Amino acid sequence: MIFDTELARQTAEQLLQIKAIKLQPDAPFTWASGWKSPIYCDNRISLSYPMVRNFLRENMVKAIREKYGTPNVIAGVATGAIAMGVLIAQEMGLPFVYVRPEAKSHGRKNLIEGHLESGQSVVVVEDLVSTRGSSLKAVEALREANANVLGMAAFFTYGFPVSEENFEKANCRLLTLSDYDHLLEQVNSNGYMDEITMETLRQWRKDPAKWQG
Repeated sequence: MIFDTELARQTAEQLLQIKAIKLQPDAPFTWASGWKSPIYCDNRISLSYPMVRNFLRENMVKAIREKYGTPNVIAGVATGAIAMGVLIAQEMGLPFVYVRPEAKSHGRKNLIEGHLESGQSVVVVEDLVSTRGSSLKAVEALREANANVLGMAAFFTYGFPVSEENFEKANCRLLTLSDYDHLLEQVNSNGYMDEITMETLRQWRKDPAKWQG
């Protein structure tokens, strides 16, 4: 669920300007999954741009407060959402934990780093939602620790149907500042791409696993 449509377009524009989102339909990226993609998104780049970083932090805090209320704890998904998760927790005056993709193989062998008490309410912060196994693994880990997960808040999602199905099956609410549809609206309204290229971008989202550019 998008928090606000105008904010979604503004967020997309900010991420495009700092090249956190890159569009290359003519020279597709290859994701770790093997999928060919005309888009690559790395929201960690926003950390290097104070104005954009503050914009994302302030609007995410507003979105969390309005949609989830004030949780007991903010949890970041490692590694991409740790830094922004800390900034959001700091702004809200809340404790912070982060969830590893897997438990450490040494020491205390933690999966969740930081202090989390049984029964505490948690909002999970994620930088990017794709299909999105790692995000929901974090939710699962927090629930296994007896946390009350109110939902997830992410900066951007591709909006794949499989992702939406996975969140529904996991009974986890997803709130985002922007998504692929609003990104395309912003790209089209600003004339960044011609109509043929825009259609290529639309077709990719329909079946990304088979798209070859």
